[in-house]
Amino acid sequence: MNCSVPSHAQAGYECLLAQDGSRCLSLLEGGASPYVILLDIVMPKMDGLELLTFLKGNEKYKGISVILLSNLGQDTDIKKGMELGALDYMIKAHYTPSEAVKKVEEILNKSS
Repeated sequence: MNCSVPSHAQAGYECLLAQDGSRCLSLLEGGASPYVILLDIVMPKMDGLELLTFLKGNEKYKGISVILLSNLGQDTDIKKGMELGALDYMIKAHYTPSEAVKKVEEILNKSS
């Protein structure tokens, strides 16, 4: 979701962008330590559900909060994402970038 990066930057957050799950893993293994990951489901190489499964099954990364942000809005998609450990599931068409920022802020405020 490239369009949301300026909104996040304006809100005072440092944002890292990964085009797919493999790149996200590379960033994490390279030392990135995000508090929250906004994760799409449909991505090349490694999809969001595969990445979420890996993150929540890995001791080093399982504490990272994950929000799934996707256009897949079937109940089965939402249920699967939540069962795998996502904190929330946002359907892109139903939210603006500023609403996504608010969701991140809610999570950050709960964890502080």
